[in-house]
Amino acid sequence: MEMWRRQNLLFITCIALICVASTAAVIHVSGYEGRDVNVSCSYGEGYESYEKYLCRNDCGDSDVLITTTEAKKNKYSIYDDKKRRVFTTTISDLSSVDAGKYWCGVTRTGKDIYTEVRLEVVPDSCCDRSTNIQSYEGGSVSISCSYESEDQNNLKYICRGKQPSTCLQQALITSDNKRKGRFRLTDDKESRKFTVNITSLTQEDSGSYLCGVHRNTGLDVFSAAELEVKVFPTSTVISTTIVETVRSQQPISTHIPSKPLKDPSLFHSVVFIVPAVLLPILIFALVIVCKYKCYKEQGGGVNMNRNETKAADAEEAMGGADIYENQEVVAGSMKGSSKKQSTSHQYVDTGGDQQDSIYQNFNITDDIYCNEFYSKGEKR
Repeated sequence: MEMWRRQNLLFITCIALICVASTAAVIHVSGYEGRDVNVSCSYGEGYESYEKYLCRNDCGDSDVLITTTEAKKNKYSIYDDKKRRVFTTTISDLSSVDAGKYWCGVTRTGKDIYTEVRLEVVPDSCCDRSTNIQSYEGGSVSISCSYESEDQNNLKYICRGKQPSTCLQQALITSDNKRKGRFRLTDDKESRKFTVNITSLTQEDSGSYLCGVHRNTGLDVFSAAELEVKVFPTSTVISTTIVETVRSQQPISTHIPSKPLKDPSLFHSVVFIVPAVLLPILIFALVIVCKYKCYKEQGGGVNMNRNETKAADAEEAMGGADIYENQEVVAGSMKGSSKKQSTSHQYVDTGGDQQDSIYQNFNITDDIYCNEFYSKGEKR
């Protein structure tokens, strides 16, 4: 009876161990197409010298991929670290058909010990979306990358290209070394964003970049950016050079300012101001000429000889008294003429001599007015 109880206890213990082994945590592994992946499995103390292996499906003899007695088989290789009690199987040149369920096994008498492994194979490219950034040669640019709160203390880095599998190995800069050549990395943990600044840009800096956050389990997390470094247009450079040359070589003149006119309309204003100033002068000159011609035409119709005209001019040059004398003569003549006009009205039939004298007086009066007008014109 006692013996039977002991056997039942041993049986229950074995069943419990098998259940624990079979319900152990699943190991999740991810890898990139065309790359390698490591599947690491641990085992308990006392199994250091036991055989280990990796298998698929039901783990029958045909399902065993490699064992620790072979070291390498096809695209599989295995290594047993007995000090750490961890054996690792490497699968090379991954493809989509390699994705699925695996088992890490430890050979022993009776039931083997198994640990479930699930392998995920993803394309070696990133990402569906990318941030487009533009800058110019010789300038600088900042690439900002966001991350999750759980990754605040994880390693951050940036690399070129679109292959996540080699990004960490080819990183341009990491958060462990925040300054490297033309690159500088700053990490703002409060906003959960790290920024990489690149200076002295050239066209060779154009291309794809990946922002990476390293994770201890699974694949690293990435975001993509596309940088375009532009060259300043040649026409802009030439125009700038010409403008600077013109400004530096602008001749200094008393009429043209030494500095270039900011408003082009100012030049047109200067051009049209000059005729506006001269216009009154030209009009005044034309008026004088017309008056002079008018005077010449009037002087030609007066019945006076040249000597009398010169005598009148000489009298005008000596002073203004002669003008008053002429005016008195005119007044006297007008009185005489008025008397003769009254006489002529009374004696209409006396003959034409009296009428001729009247007309002669009017001619004398006209000559005096012309002399006076000419004298005033000369003084002006």
